[in-house]
Formats: sequence, structure tokens, C-alpha cells
Amino acid sequence: MALTDWRSLHGEHFDGRRVLVTGGAGFIGSHLCEALVELGAEVVVIDDLSGGDTTNFATFQDAAGERLQFIQGCILDRELLDQAVRGCAYVFHQAALGSVPRSIELPSRYVAVNITGTLNVLEAARANGVRRLVLASSSSIYGDSPTLPKVESMALRPKSPYAASKAADEMLLRSHADCYDLDTVSLRYFNIFGPRQNANSAYAAVIAAFAKALGEGTAPVIFGDGEQSRDFTFVENAVHANLLAARAEGPLRGEAMNVACGERITVNQLATAMAARYGQPDVQPVYQPIRAGDVRDSLADLSLAGQRIGYQPIIPFEQGLDATVQWYQEQSGQRNAEPTARA
Repeated sequence: MALTDWRSLHGEHFDGRRVLVTGGAGFIGSHLCEALVELGAEVVVIDDLSGGDTTNFATFQDAAGERLQFIQGCILDRELLDQAVRGCAYVFHQAALGSVPRSIELPSRYVAVNITGTLNVLEAARANGVRRLVLASSSSIYGDSPTLPKVESMALRPKSPYAASKAADEMLLRSHADCYDLDTVSLRYFNIFGPRQNANSAYAAVIAAFAKALGEGTAPVIFGDGEQSRDFTFVENAVHANLLAARAEGPLRGEAMNVACGERITVNQLATAMAARYGQPDVQPVYQPIRAGDVRDSLADLSLAGQRIGYQPIIPFEQGLDATVQWYQEQSGQRNAEPTARA
């Protein structure tokens, strides 16, 4: 159940519109699909289920009925993409291989899926007269510059094949907007978290990994000293930004903009806050060496997104963390009537 009333924010703009969500069975993609269904859109999903699961549709599939069409397949399949995008006004391109550590192990695979796959999506959108394509990009492309907050005009310094693939994707979107009759925009996500994020992976994001550990009564693992900071962003903020970007007036011409909360939280602070919510305030994290490709600090400047698409975060970190912990507890049968005290 979403925390946000999408109709109050986006009205009737998506009513009856046909849209494609690549990677729509995944964590962020499924939340975007849920909002689009609530907004009356006809939603086509293409997903190879390598990182997603159709059970992510469970909370809204009945309400969607025939307005939700699922196609199992990969964005490297150009014929299938052409079929999926036909008749769509917008494409929300969420499909990608995630995880910085995994990209270091499999760089060739990341280039193939994340870069060639994005080119395929762009070409299918162009051939079928799509109005605008919205890309899920990443704050990881800023790299380890000590400058905070991160501003879109900063030089890109990707530290991993994953980050490099997202930088390349942004360049493809910008060049297509310049060369063809296809408007595009890139959204640089900052540490998105929320319900449905997979915790059962060696490459799980930090909030999901902490939830799994605490739910099992074990200590969370922190790579590094824990004083590295992140701009943790509840998933419905990312959904809101995608919807705003799709319906923005005037061409966006491949611009890239930050999507975050604009709040800096250390991993140690996160561990304390989550341990309190799990009723384990005395638990001590286990510290391990920092991983290759990890960025020390991350904080977004949201000025450009505010100016260009009217984005401001709608769910603050604490509220999002409450909802996320509650969801993980429900999944593991550890339902708590009320979240415990915040750190």
C-alpha cells in the first residue's frame, strides 16, 4: 500500500495513456507501475526477471486487470522491445543490472545489458513515436569527489563499471534528444530504498541487508568505518520524480537531474536507527574492509530538479524508514504494532 495519494499529485494526466516500464517487475519499477495503475494508465512491463519478480504486482494486479500487461524478456531482444513499446506515449526505462560490487566482477555483462540495452530501448522508442523516455540513472556516476552537495554540472568520475554504464546511458539519451525527434531525461537516483527491495542477495543494498540481518537476530555488517554518508531516498520519491519528468512541459533535451531527499545520513546512524526499530538498540555492527568502487559521501542538490520538473521529496527519510522496516517485519512474520523509538 503506497503512502502517497498519486491522484492528488498527478491528476488525470496518465488516464488512458499507454506506457512502457522496462524492469517493471523490479523494486523501483513495480512501485512505478503501481502508481501508474492508480493513475489510470495502460501499463506494459518488459522484464527478464533476473532481478524482479511478478509477485511485486500482487498488491495492485487485481485493480489493474487488463491495464497491466507483462512481457517476459530482455532489453537485448530488439524485436520484443518493438512489440512492447508500440503505441506507448512514454517509456520509463528502469531495467538494468544493478550493484557496484557485482559490476566489478562482470564488467562485460554490465556493458551489454546496461549500455547496449539502453540503446535498444532508445531505438525502439524512436521508431514508435514515443513522446519522452525517462532513464533511471545513478548518483554513483559522481564518483568520489569530496564536493558536497552533488550538483549536476560536476564532472562525472564513475568508479565502477556499473557507474560507467550509467554515465554512458546518459550520453546516449542526450545524443538521441539532440539528433532525433525523441525527448529524453535522466534521473540520478540517490540510494533508493523501500518495500520490495531484495534483501536475499550478496549484493543487497544497505537498508535491505540491515533489515535481513536484524530480522534474523544477527549483527548488521558495515563495510568501512560506517562514517560514510548517503542521501537515502524512499522509493515513492523516485516514483514521483519519474511521473513529473514524463509530464513536464517543454523539451528536457536529455538533461540529467538529481532525485533524492537532500539529507545526509551516515551508515552508523542508519544502523542505530534500524536496530532501534527492531527492538535491538544494543546490537553492535560488524565492520569489514571497505569494498572497491564504494563512494565515501553522497548528498544531492535538488535545485535543478525543482526548477525543471517541479520535484521536491514527498516522503521524508524517517517516514520512509518506518514503512520499510514494517514491510520487512511483515514479510518475516515479525509484525510490530508500532515502530520502536527512533535513534
